Amino acid sequence: MMRILSSTALALSLATAAAAQEGPIKVGILHSLSGTMAISETTLKDVMLMLIEEQNKKGGLLGRQLEAVVVDPASDWPLFAEKARELIEVNDVDAVFGCWTSVSRKSVLPVFEELNSILFYPVQYEGEESQRNVFYTGAAPNQQAIPAVDYLMENEGVERWVLAGTDYVYPRTTNKILEAYLQAQGVAPEDIMINYTPFGHSDWQTIVSDIKAFGSAGKKTAVVSTINGDANVPFYKELGNQGVSAEDIPVVAFSVGEEELAGIDTAPLVGHLAAWNYFMSVDTDVNADFIDAWHAFIGDAARVTNDPMEAHYIGFNMWVKAVEAAGTTDPDAVIDAMIGVAVPNLTGGYSAMGANHHITKPVLVGEIQDDGQFEVVWETSGLVLGDAWSDYLPESAPLIANWRAPMSCGNFNTETGQCGGVGQ
Repeated sequence: MMRILSSTALALSLATAAAAQEGPIKVGILHSLSGTMAISETTLKDVMLMLIEEQNKKGGLLGRQLEAVVVDPASDWPLFAEKARELIEVNDVDAVFGCWTSVSRKSVLPVFEELNSILFYPVQYEGEESQRNVFYTGAAPNQQAIPAVDYLMENEGVERWVLAGTDYVYPRTTNKILEAYLQAQGVAPEDIMINYTPFGHSDWQTIVSDIKAFGSAGKKTAVVSTINGDANVPFYKELGNQGVSAEDIPVVAFSVGEEELAGIDTAPLVGHLAAWNYFMSVDTDVNADFIDAWHAFIGDAARVTNDPMEAHYIGFNMWVKAVEAAGTTDPDAVIDAMIGVAVPNLTGGYSAMGANHHITKPVLVGEIQDDGQFEVVWETSGLVLGDAWSDYLPESAPLIANWRAPMSCGNFNTETGQCGGVGQ
């Protein structure tokens, strides 16, 4: 009798396992659909649904359909960790695409490490990190912030700098890197003004007045903006109200793209800048096809595309290719297979995943047009690999990330020959 029960239990177990293999591959989508970051993140949920639908039309992955599991962390940073755990433990997703702010990403890192799952992070960030379970498809500082400052110095003759950001880890760390970089280029400390405001800040009158005063010292002045989320709307409106034109004090933004400009009267902002790795206006066949697919999926020809959407496009296609190469969705196998994977980007070329879990991308500087689009005014001559650790901060300059065996380390110190130290 015991043997019969054991055989039955074994048969049921095998049947359950087989059924699980025949079921859908679940993909987690962890983006704020409410709160201050919904202005930026909702469209990333939508593009992930489009990419999953398109992949299913191609036959799915490993002979199985993909199923999106969407949650709303509601711009609540601790809630991101709870929702990530829910996706992995309760919904049994095989990979997660999500987060926008660095504080939300930092919140979920321990969850992905503990549960050994995979996160694709699609937004520009401050660097100073390389985690085994995360693939960074947005820009590191050397793929956005540093080139943007170089452009302003070399092409606009900027000598005074306002570093304006939202008060959290991404702007503070990015500005720490930029301040060190500017001073290394000979900029005096008194020619650098740094200002931080809370998420959702709405009263910009005094700050914009201060920026105007700072820019009246007889030296060409620019604002480098790491202001995030819906605070950008009143910030740009106040610039217009106070007559701050791009000719007088250009603003280069790292968190303002086509989606954010869609809700603003852009006429007073023409000529201000943004630095990204993709703009909707890029004239390539692959981008035209992507835009057509997006408009067909969303049912609205007025909906724009933007850089983080392209990052999800790249990251999703990399994940598909790595799963196919590994022949499984097992996280360890997929993580190993990801390094070296190359897929088309939308600017006309291929982006590859580096051993440091960052990708190669072109860097573009675009000028805001009166229709809310950007005209590319400058771009790198080739692709730039994201640098996990900045060369301009003494504590991180000796560090490298390489997740290939035998090193398999996110923060290897080239001076001490040891793995470990600053946040791995």
